[in-house]
Amino acid sequence: MKKLIYLIVFTTLIFFGCTAPETGTEVLSDFSGKLSDSEIAGGKLTPEILWKFGRLSGGELSPDGKNVVYSVSRYDAKTLKRTSNIFIVPVEGGEPLKLTEDRFSDVAPTWTPNGNQIAFMSDRYDDYQVWVMNIDGSERQPYSDIEGGVNFFKISPDGKNMLYGKDVKLEQTLLDKYPDMPKANVMKMDDLMYRHWNDWTDYKFSHIFISPVKDGKVKDGQDIMEGEKWDAPLAPYFDDGEINWSPDGKTIAYTCKKLYGREYAVSTNSDIYLYNIETKESKNISEDNLGYDKYPVYSPDGNKIAWMSMKTPGYESDKERLVVIDLKTGEKEIINNLWDQNAHSYNWSDDGKAIYFISGIHATYQLYKVDIETKTFSQLTKGHHNYSSFSRVGDVIVGSKMKHSMATELFVVDANTGAEKQLTFTNKNIYDHIKMGKSVERWVKTTDGKDMLVWVIYPPNFDETKKYPALLYCQGGPQSAVSHFFSYRWNFQMMVANDYIVVAPNRRGLPSFGEEWNAQISTDYYGQNIKDYLSAIDELKTESYIDENRLGCVGASYGGYSTFFLAGNHEKRFKAFLSHCGMYNLESFAAATEETFFPNHDLGGMYWDKNNEVAQKAYANSPHKFVQNWDTPIMIVTGGKDFRIPYTESLQAFNAAQLRGIPSRLLYFPEETHFVTQPQNAIIWQREFFEWFDTYLK
Repeated sequence: MKKLIYLIVFTTLIFFGCTAPETGTEVLSDFSGKLSDSEIAGGKLTPEILWKFGRLSGGELSPDGKNVVYSVSRYDAKTLKRTSNIFIVPVEGGEPLKLTEDRFSDVAPTWTPNGNQIAFMSDRYDDYQVWVMNIDGSERQPYSDIEGGVNFFKISPDGKNMLYGKDVKLEQTLLDKYPDMPKANVMKMDDLMYRHWNDWTDYKFSHIFISPVKDGKVKDGQDIMEGEKWDAPLAPYFDDGEINWSPDGKTIAYTCKKLYGREYAVSTNSDIYLYNIETKESKNISEDNLGYDKYPVYSPDGNKIAWMSMKTPGYESDKERLVVIDLKTGEKEIINNLWDQNAHSYNWSDDGKAIYFISGIHATYQLYKVDIETKTFSQLTKGHHNYSSFSRVGDVIVGSKMKHSMATELFVVDANTGAEKQLTFTNKNIYDHIKMGKSVERWVKTTDGKDMLVWVIYPPNFDETKKYPALLYCQGGPQSAVSHFFSYRWNFQMMVANDYIVVAPNRRGLPSFGEEWNAQISTDYYGQNIKDYLSAIDELKTESYIDENRLGCVGASYGGYSTFFLAGNHEKRFKAFLSHCGMYNLESFAAATEETFFPNHDLGGMYWDKNNEVAQKAYANSPHKFVQNWDTPIMIVTGGKDFRIPYTESLQAFNAAQLRGIPSRLLYFPEETHFVTQPQNAIIWQREFFEWFDTYLK
C-alpha cells in the first residue's frame, strides 16, 4: 500500500501513514478542527492550529454539472490518528453534505459514469478497496474484491470495465533464495535504483490491471504489464493522472518508463502507451521524444490525445510542452511551442477544438484556455493565488485554489468570463479567529539588470513604525516557483505570526517567468541565483521597518544548499541560518542520490570527469569548499529516510560546524524523509525553528 500513500502525499501534501502511540488505554481522537479558548484568545497561527486544518483534495463535477464531490482529511496530533471523509456540495452553493463517517480513510471520490453514484476508496477492511454509494451517502457497499487491495482505480466511460493499480512482486529476495535463514536481514544489489525517494526496493512494481464489472462488482483482473519490471504510474509519485480511458472504453493511454536499473537512474525517458483491451496490444506513441512524456488525455471523440512533454533528456524541469497527436494520421503538434509558458492539467472542450489547462505566470498558477487551430491563448483567472487542479462540465469549472493566507478550497469559475465564486469554506472556523499576514508583490532589480518578483509577507499586526527581524526564504526544487502555495511545512503565515517579515524571492531558476529564466540555474547553482537572493534581501533590509542587524536565512533541499553556500559567502549579512535536507558536499550527494539524471543535468556531469570543465566548476563551488568561512550560528534538520539528499549531507555539515566551534544544532528525525510530515514531529520542528531564530534574532 505504500504506492497509494505516496500518491496521496504528493497530490494533497499530507501524510497518511500515522499510527496511534501505545498508551495502554484508547484515547478518543478529536477531528473537529475546533480551536480551544486559549487558541482563540491568542489570535495567531501556531503549529498546533496548523494541524487542525481540514485538508481538502479532489473536487470533481458530476456529469450533469450540478454537484461536486471531494474529500477532507483531518488529524488529531495527540493520538497521531487521521480520518478522511467525503463531501458533496451543490455548484450553486450551500452547506456541504458529509457522506462518510470519522472512522476510516475514505479517499479519491469520483462519479460513476451515469452520475447516479459515487465511487471511492476505503480502508474499511484490511486494505483499500473500491466502494460505491448513493449521492446522499446511503447504501455504501463494496465495489471491488481485489486480493491485496488497490492503489488507484478508474471506471471506463461505458461502465463495463475498471482499471486499477496493484503492486506485483517480480524479483527474488535473499530470504526467498535462502529460506533456511528466515531471521536474516540483508539485501543484495547488482544494479542501480535499489532505493527511490523514501524507500529501499520492495521487489515489487506498480502494474495496471483491467477487470470487467459484473453485477456491480469487480474481481481480480488481468495484468496488462505481466512480467514487466517497471512502474505505471511512475515512481515515486504514482500519480493516476498518468493513466486514462478512451471515451469508448476500448483503449487505455498510460505513462511508463520502460527502463531498468542504471538505465532508469540516468534517464527521464518516459513514454505514452496505448493499450487495446480487445487485442491486448500496446503501442508507443511518443518514442521519438527522449525526455518525459506524461499525463495523456483523450479528446471527446477519441481521435486525439493531448499530453505533457519535455524535450531535453535528463532534465526534469524542462518546459511543459502541450503535445497533441491525431491518432488517425499520427501527426503531432506542440501547441505552446512559441508561447513562453508551461501547460499542464489538460481538459478538452466539448467540441474538441480547445484545451483548458493550468499555467504559471509571475509566481501564480492560473486557469487558461487555448484554441488548438489558431494557437490563441486566453487567461481565464487572475490574481495572487494558485490553482492546482480543476474539473469542467460545460461552462462551469470547479478548481482547487490556495494562496499564502488560505489552504486549499474549491472555487466555481465561469469558463467564459473567469468570474470566481468560493464554494467551500473548510477552515472558516479557524480564519474567523486567526489573523493572517499580508503578502505583497515587490519587483527588485538584480545584479544583471533584470526584474525579479519577490513576495514580502508581513506579520498580521504589522506596524511600520517598528523594526522587525526578517527571514530570507530560499526555495528548493531547485526549479519550483515561490508561488502562492499554502504549505503545512514551510508555512509563511507561521513565520509572520511569530513577528518575522518573510522575504521570498523568485530567483533565477524558477518557473512562471519564461523558459530562459527557469533554465538559467542548471550548472550554475552558485552563480546568478545566489546573487538574486542577496539582491532581494539587500533591497528589503533598507526599509525602515526591517532591522538589518537581525536577518536570518532559511531553506530546504536546494534551498538547504543555498543556506549552506551563503553561510560561507554572506559577508556578515545574516545572524542565523537554518538548512533542511540540504546538499552540503556535492560529490557525496551526486554519488549517493538515486535519480542520477539529476546531478548529470544540474551539475553538468559527475565529479570524476576531470575533462568536463562545467562539472568541475560546479563541484568546486560545493558549499563544503567554503566551510572555513563559516562564522554564523546554523541549525541543520534532516530525516533518516531521505534518499533524495541523504541525511549524511546534514551530518557532514553539522560535524564541520561543531569542529569549527560554530554555534550549531542538529535536528534529526529517524523516521522522516525529505519532509517532516508526522504531526508531533512537525510540531516539534516548528517549535525548534522559532526557538533557534528567537535566540539569535530577537
